[in-house]
Amino acid sequence: MTRWAAALMLLCLPSMLMGQTMELEPDWEYVADTVMGGVSQGAARLETVDGRQATRLTGTVSLDNNGGFVQIAFDLAGGAVFDASGYTGIALDLRGNGADYDIRLRTDALTRSWQSFRTSVTVPPAWTTLRLPFDSFVPHRTDATFDPSRLRRIGILAIGREMQADIAVSGVRLYR
Repeated sequence: MTRWAAALMLLCLPSMLMGQTMELEPDWEYVADTVMGGVSQGAARLETVDGRQATRLTGTVSLDNNGGFVQIAFDLAGGAVFDASGYTGIALDLRGNGADYDIRLRTDALTRSWQSFRTSVTVPPAWTTLRLPFDSFVPHRTDATFDPSRLRRIGILAIGREMQADIAVSGVRLYR
């Protein structure tokens, strides 16, 4: 390989790598089981966590009164369908309290609030990047199959057991 060809490859490398991910800019929304009569308490705030700007979900998950969750979630494309079929999965920059959290995806094929495609992750107390391939998400209370070309919403939940939630998110991207 000539020096010219090697130099050209080095110049093109950043643009080739740029297409490997799509950085998302979530407008996180806080939701708790109180919308259905539960009594879990929490909040989502923008803050600096261990040197990174992040959205931090904190709270107490209670199973009383048929409750059991606090969450942050955001819509892609203003709630319309977002075509993520050119990507393999989502990558999240997270820092937590060592607890398990659900990552949930919703598509326009889901018509009920309790339906989702989900996976569970353990989030350590140091910043880490988790790469979650779309094929690791399992359908919950639906016969629909996950179609990334119909993606609409991404959520992070502390759910299903009494716990103290403390999870921070500093980045969300789609990856190839």
